[in-house]
Amino acid sequence: MKSFLKIAALLSITFVLSFTFIVENANDWLIDNTVYEAQIFNKGKDIVLTNGLITRKIRMSPNAATVEFRNDVTGENMLRSIKPEAEVTIDGKVYAVGGLTGLKEHGYLKNEWIDDLETDESAFQFKNYTNNPIDRKIKWSKNKEFNLATKGFATGREIVLEFKHKSADLKKIKVFVHYEIYNGAPLISKWITIENNSDRAVTIDGFKNEMLAFPEAENAVDKPEQWMRPNMHVESDYAFGGFSASSANHTIFYEKDPEYTSQVNWNMETPCLLESKLKVGPNKRLQPKESFESFHTYELLLDGTDRERNSLSKRKMYRLLAPWSTENPIFMHLTSTDSTEVVSAIDQCKETGYEMVILSFGSGLDMEDTTAVNIQKFKNLADYAHGKGIELGGYSLFSSRKISDAVDVIDKETGKPGGAKFGNAPCLATEWGEGYLERLKYFIDKTGFDLLEHDGPFPGDFCASTTHKHHKGYEDSQWEQWKMTTEFYHWLKDKRIYLNAPDFYYLNGSNKCGIGYREVNWSLPREQQIMLGRQNIYDGTWEKTPSMAWTFVPLTEYHGGGEEATLEPLSKHLLDYEKHMVQNYGSGVQACYRGPRLYDTEKTKELVIEQIAHYKKYREILNSDIIHLRRPDGRSWDGFMHANPDNSEKGFIMLFNPTENTIDEVIKVPLYYTGLTEFATIAEKGKKKGKKYELNRNYEVDLSVKIPANGYTWFVIN
Repeated sequence: MKSFLKIAALLSITFVLSFTFIVENANDWLIDNTVYEAQIFNKGKDIVLTNGLITRKIRMSPNAATVEFRNDVTGENMLRSIKPEAEVTIDGKVYAVGGLTGLKEHGYLKNEWIDDLETDESAFQFKNYTNNPIDRKIKWSKNKEFNLATKGFATGREIVLEFKHKSADLKKIKVFVHYEIYNGAPLISKWITIENNSDRAVTIDGFKNEMLAFPEAENAVDKPEQWMRPNMHVESDYAFGGFSASSANHTIFYEKDPEYTSQVNWNMETPCLLESKLKVGPNKRLQPKESFESFHTYELLLDGTDRERNSLSKRKMYRLLAPWSTENPIFMHLTSTDSTEVVSAIDQCKETGYEMVILSFGSGLDMEDTTAVNIQKFKNLADYAHGKGIELGGYSLFSSRKISDAVDVIDKETGKPGGAKFGNAPCLATEWGEGYLERLKYFIDKTGFDLLEHDGPFPGDFCASTTHKHHKGYEDSQWEQWKMTTEFYHWLKDKRIYLNAPDFYYLNGSNKCGIGYREVNWSLPREQQIMLGRQNIYDGTWEKTPSMAWTFVPLTEYHGGGEEATLEPLSKHLLDYEKHMVQNYGSGVQACYRGPRLYDTEKTKELVIEQIAHYKKYREILNSDIIHLRRPDGRSWDGFMHANPDNSEKGFIMLFNPTENTIDEVIKVPLYYTGLTEFATIAEKGKKKGKKYELNRNYEVDLSVKIPANGYTWFVIN
């Protein structure tokens, strides 16, 4: 276990544009995190959660409250004041959970003030705590072939703080504040549970499971166009309606702090109070002996302002919290459910090295059809696929469609169907929605399908209906639909069903989401698709690992475009087919190769076999995190590099030349995140003997490259 002082002594400034502070290579958690072990212990009046990268200190008396939250790498303290541990609204009344009162200043916090603080008698009071190893939230066993980039589930320690209230009305209501601190990452999660041990029902109108009074990042006297945020990444598993953590955020809010009267902003509008809460609800009726669990909030402390480093930290967080997202099977999207064509596609996958067939949208698959004939047809096809060592799965649409006025989401303003994210959409918290999920479960169980591509999973719609089976009205509708969706996704993980969903459900079981693209762009001419597709990959892998995303390749026409936009007939467009595969497999990002077949001639078949064999040879490094070298702009070379200090190949460089002329120049290659410190051997296109390079003080080498016109090259780093 490294102490803070030992770590601080090892800090060095790397020469990057942001001059970000990072730990020396051998002690950097992004290179080797094995020494950072989570511990929870008593120290005087405090409970301390620490792992050498992050420390959170909770004072236990006269009530429990976080009094220190420190980044142990930089020494930065994330608190300027003390707030309650949580907040709950029960039967319309707001109650603090824990907390200390009496501070005269909220712009900074001195240790000697803490002993003089008092408890708020109207708050829930701290009684006891338990300290245990982390328990798995989702049942999942990894597929050894597809899962290459993770060591398994997160490990660490959990502490549970118990709170009770003094009033007679709430005496038998318990609130528990949960913390998890993880081995090997500057990461803490937090949530609450509520137990109703009384003999009456109560309503949980709302809650806040985190309240952090963090130091403001700027002293803006007037209101700036955009406020700076603290040097931390915060998100929750209550995430949907977007392809990124920020666009799918529904719980993390930066609010004004009315107690902070000494701030620089003259109107006291500085958003320096982080609250994790719901906008509306949950309006959960808690019956006697029932319990309630909130969503989980995740707080990742960052140690600088360098974009690559901070995004790498987030990617490492997803590998830790959602290990299933590192599974990355090679799949095609088949546009037919004709048995003969499905069998042919399975055979082609077997012959070329593909691992999965997805019966695509528009293929004719109806997973809601649970008739014996339909089940038997697809069971036979799944059995055939399994006999060939191929997995089979399919597509189901939930949202973006109308079921009936009685089932669809009701707009709060009009009282009529509509107003959903995608216009019309069914409300999942209905009898129909319950039946829809049960039909999918039945179909998957009886056919032996291995994958669900779930289009339009619950996207965050509110529903104002008061007659739907599983919600009372507007206030609890979003919460209840989210609960039903996540319980279904947990079931899929328990059954080892691979899950693609165009939404941000990674922390609740989803394997993949889209890389981020505009669908109609796949109707543009092939040359533009290839370039734009590479931009999508470059941009989409800042905060996603390669395995977390899919991109697209239209083998047949998609959103129009005609002959210029499609690859069929494949044998007539081999060069463009190759370019798609090279950049997709070279980045580790699987694409939806959507069409009736993978090859049409022996020459096409040879190309596919060659590309898949190359990908499988370097699969571990190609599924490793991407270091961004230069974004595609059409004017010069562009490229990226995979880096993995734990792998036999430490790095893999992909470079592309979209111009009409050969590019012959020397480029700087940053090798810090490969874990190499002194020398690197770099071999072009897999040559057995590479050239030895000495790393400079910035962990870089100067690499001479020659990239053919409209071509590419690649290098392996050892």
